[in-house]
Amino acid sequence: MKAKLPNRTDGRLIMAEIKITWVKSTIGRPQNQRRIIESLGLHRLNHTVVHQDSATIRGMVNKVSHLVKVEIA
Repeated sequence: MKAKLPNRTDGRLIMAEIKITWVKSTIGRPQNQRRIIESLGLHRLNHTVVHQDSATIRGMVNKVSHLVKVEIA
């Protein structure tokens, strides 16, 4: 009988989730920052989304860290 790995379920790795809240407007900000906010799935101020904690999402959050609030979900 094969032992189960502690951080896996059904063969899939469990990833942490992060909660991202848009807190500051993009008015007067560069177009690339507006696109990143859109790509994160944020549609209006004080909107919150939950994403898997990955290098891609962290990179996007770092680019707009002055516009968003990040918490562990």
